[in-house]
Amino acid sequence: MTLPAPYPPLVAGGDGLDAYPGDASALQARMAQIYGVADGQVMAVRGLTHGLELVFRRAALDGRSVEAPDAEPYAGLARLYRAADGERAAVVIRALGSPEAVGEMAERVAPALLVVDEGLVEFADAPSAATLIGDHANLVVLRSLSLAYGLAGARVGAVLATTETLARLAEVVEPYALPEPLVRLAMQALDSSRMIETAERIAAVRRERERLVREIGRVMVVESGVGPILMARPSDVAATLGELAKYGVAADRSGDRLRLPVSIRPEVNDRLLTALGLTPGKTRAHRVGQAVRDTKETRIVCAVDLDAAGPIRIETGVGFFDHMLEQVAAHGGFSLRLQCEGDLHTDPHHTIEDSAIALGLALKQALGERRGIQRYGFVLAMDEAQANVAIDLSGRPYPLFEGTFATPFIGEYRTDLTAHVFRSLAEAMGAAVHISVTGDDDHHKTEAVYKGFGRALRQAIRVEGDAVPSTKGVL
Repeated sequence: MTLPAPYPPLVAGGDGLDAYPGDASALQARMAQIYGVADGQVMAVRGLTHGLELVFRRAALDGRSVEAPDAEPYAGLARLYRAADGERAAVVIRALGSPEAVGEMAERVAPALLVVDEGLVEFADAPSAATLIGDHANLVVLRSLSLAYGLAGARVGAVLATTETLARLAEVVEPYALPEPLVRLAMQALDSSRMIETAERIAAVRRERERLVREIGRVMVVESGVGPILMARPSDVAATLGELAKYGVAADRSGDRLRLPVSIRPEVNDRLLTALGLTPGKTRAHRVGQAVRDTKETRIVCAVDLDAAGPIRIETGVGFFDHMLEQVAAHGGFSLRLQCEGDLHTDPHHTIEDSAIALGLALKQALGERRGIQRYGFVLAMDEAQANVAIDLSGRPYPLFEGTFATPFIGEYRTDLTAHVFRSLAEAMGAAVHISVTGDDDHHKTEAVYKGFGRALRQAIRVEGDAVPSTKGVL
């Protein structure tokens, strides 16, 4: 059946879903860029397990056997696609070691396929075995968007191999194997506007993992593992599972070991440590916020951490604006990651405006109930220019900007958008922002405004207690 449905579905975002899925060529091309392989060496699949399944299907159809780890999902697939005893079709391994070791094994098992499970490679220091595909025609590398890209529920992954091997696997792929909504989600997750924040998320998990290994290792053996999963050997598995459940910590039993989760949030990991009888240092949960803004004009991801000084990374495609946002974060004393893919071929207006909105929304989320904050901020002189900035994080937006610029552009940055930026920020974050600026040099005046805003914001977001700074009891 290839004819479309007679009408589109009654669901939000369902445009185009009345037709059967097309090919996933655009997704595969993007995956090739991300994974560093040539075009035509990627097949998009429904997660890593689907890639494994195709290998087992191919082997069963050819009446050959597969050697695989004696664990799920490998063992389950072996039972499902039991092949006749005969020549070995493939060897499946979990490998995050050196490419040299993988290359040696590929030569050793040839002509059988060597299938390498790299579902967690993004969290490891080891380089991907995918770099060897051009040298070993029998090498198949499996990748996943489940954990590194947060799409565990969507089930999207990739098979990396030579075009000839992919053609053999394609012969056993079922029709419409990758539903259109999954393709769309994967394309969004792999969009270039997401890469800065994805890299920071992975780095944060790795930092938390190192901390947990160090702390948990004081009371039980912690075995090697990668990414957001720790393998630990408590003296009493059942009792430890019971204690973890009391604290709402999910864990899986694997024989006499436990698979423990690693969160990106330190306070969640502290709960795990407490459940194991460890006493983590008392730390206030960081005030973090994130905004994802996708329109027909821009695609933006913005994340802030008001209680960390870094990292600060800005990429909007408008160099001077990047520098100004860096000034806001640096003088504001908070971490800011913002990446935008906008219609710069038209004009920088949408990129600058939407980035300001995204930053305001992320700040609003990070402030939460605004409990304990100083609330108000004042300042800034820069050479001959003077910027006066007053902020009230009241929850009520009220932008006021007084000042003019004689120079239309600074680089690709339109100076007339400066007032627009702070209006968008005030409205998105829910704040009164009053700015006036005077001076002769428009570069100095613009920079003074952004720096002054950062300094005023630094004062206003400072935590000095636990009460909401309002006689109303709410902001």
